[in-house]
Amino acid sequence: MTNVLWLQGGACSGNTMSFLNAEEPTVCDLISDFGINVLWHPSLGLELGNNLQTLLWDCILGKVPLDILVFEGSVVNAPNGTGEWNRFADRPMKDWLIDLAQAASFIVAVGDCATWGGIPAMSPNPSESQGLQFLKRQEGGFLGKDFRAKSGLPVINIPGCPAHPDWITQILVAIATGRIGDIALDELNRPQTFFNTFTQTGCTRNVHFAYKATTAEFGQRKGCLFYDLGCRGPMTHSSCNRILWNRVSSKTRAGMPCLGCTEPEFPFFDLKPGTVFKTQTVMGVPKELPPGVNKKDYALLTMVAKDAAPPWAEEDFFTV
Repeated sequence: MTNVLWLQGGACSGNTMSFLNAEEPTVCDLISDFGINVLWHPSLGLELGNNLQTLLWDCILGKVPLDILVFEGSVVNAPNGTGEWNRFADRPMKDWLIDLAQAASFIVAVGDCATWGGIPAMSPNPSESQGLQFLKRQEGGFLGKDFRAKSGLPVINIPGCPAHPDWITQILVAIATGRIGDIALDELNRPQTFFNTFTQTGCTRNVHFAYKATTAEFGQRKGCLFYDLGCRGPMTHSSCNRILWNRVSSKTRAGMPCLGCTEPEFPFFDLKPGTVFKTQTVMGVPKELPPGVNKKDYALLTMVAKDAAPPWAEEDFFTV
């Protein structure tokens, strides 16, 4: 039996909603097939008031083994480092987190807010929010750069806004079955099995990307979303087009640009009107290019690709 405790800090509950919709495996599968015991979860837990406080203290004191601590939402330190803006069970949430982190064998940060601080940590960051072990791309965060759980691992980061439900459940299964050692983490402590490729991998619009065939309208099934609508699929590490959402789709397959929500810089834009869903360019060249592509090569490639584009590159190949 693997005990899991799930807490929420400065969160919108989006990752909880995602988690409850997991399919491979489902939340029920976690319990019935993989021996996971959910000690408490904001949407599933039965304990309230004093009973919940007793459970939390029992985890801290070692009376109840805490195998996995899952944290959703940013760590709120305001005002002035006290954490009083985010109280839970009669204490600042950050105080519970300090104590529980020392007792947990594994810690999993779910969603952008828990991993990098997310939207709450955007400047000027009035809530003094942090991720568990990062603040945006800077190592450290709330627990510090050198923190390690009792297993010897750092916080395992599963970013996203929200994170894909199956990323969450599959990592919980890997821990519960003793296979987490087979999963390598990248430099941002993300499981490489989900984050070693770009969102563009598996995108149905790759042929349009190759021939620089663009679309300037949402919901269209033809044309690449990168050149005009600000799609960050070529620069974002995720498996959204390999492990489909609801097993059927993704943002780009639905005709909406990827916003890069698994990267620490999300949201990337200054949020001024007209900047979010528009590719920012300098003399026709996007300000941000896929990794490994320089502007000179890009300009040359664009001319060659457009000249070589076959007529069918502009066609809707989903037509039935």
